[in-house]
Amino acid sequence: MPSLQTHHTFHLPAQCQYIHHFSSSDTFLDLWHGSATNYLLGGGSNTLFLEDFEGQVFINTLKGISYRETKNSHIIKVASGENWHELVTRFLAEGWHGLENLALIPGSVGAAPIQNIGAYGVEAGNFIAAVEYRDIQTGETNERMGSECLFGYRDSIFKSALAGHILITHVTFELPKKYQPITTYGDLAKLTDPSANEIYNTVINIRRSKLPDPDTLGNAGSFFKNPVLLASHYQDLKNEFGAVPGFSAGNGVKVPAAWFIDQCGFKGKTIGGVRCHPDQPLVLTNANNASGDDVISMAQLIMQTVNERYAVPLEPEVRLVGSAGAITL
Repeated sequence: MPSLQTHHTFHLPAQCQYIHHFSSSDTFLDLWHGSATNYLLGGGSNTLFLEDFEGQVFINTLKGISYRETKNSHIIKVASGENWHELVTRFLAEGWHGLENLALIPGSVGAAPIQNIGAYGVEAGNFIAAVEYRDIQTGETNERMGSECLFGYRDSIFKSALAGHILITHVTFELPKKYQPITTYGDLAKLTDPSANEIYNTVINIRRSKLPDPDTLGNAGSFFKNPVLLASHYQDLKNEFGAVPGFSAGNGVKVPAAWFIDQCGFKGKTIGGVRCHPDQPLVLTNANNASGDDVISMAQLIMQTVNERYAVPLEPEVRLVGSAGAITL
């Protein structure tokens, strides 16, 4: 059985029946229908295989980038198997600005609309004009405009109604020709009239200083989503616990999950081979030959403790995969 250890960034020693690398959607569809239990994988940065997977894994290597322009915008259509950070870097070199806040996020382009990846005040959905996909059952090619993708915080229609039914083949980005830097988040606010390159470099430096490199310390980035609370709940927490960080998010308040985890004393805590990172408690790491059970134990303990103390349910951002497919905690 082939190993999945190098195909997901937490690097648990899981195996599967077979691994297919596909570079055309027709090949993918033919192979997919030849197996009863399948899992579609991109860069593996947001997937964690908890145990051996009793099926076949399909790894997306679709490639290609095409460009056109309008009077006010750059329009770039990108194949879903392209590397995300390499794409952001190329856009910057071409003078196509807007995605620089999302530099160094691991994974593939196809994952961007599914997760509506975001960082430092920007979400990918802000710049996605369209998503092209194949229906896995019928093979039909469809395109959904960005406004139809139901983008939300780490959410989209590709995680709900269309989940498991499609293969995203291309993502089309629309970037404004007039540069509009976003510097409202964290250390970016310290920059004065920055260029896109300055934002790009600053984001990379921040991420490298705060987040462990998965090539040297296995991890899947932010393990939990930042919860969005009702304003009344947030005020109750402030009344009881004093200063609680929060950021306006639509009709609610987004509170960093790392704050709750830190306040509950998990920073640096170890269960089996899993460690809650001592500098960034939102990140769980494969510190010493961790097992899937170690990951589940740590995640469930964090979720239970935070909910009991603050009445805040945390939700994993990472996709957890068991023997038969995706699971929930």
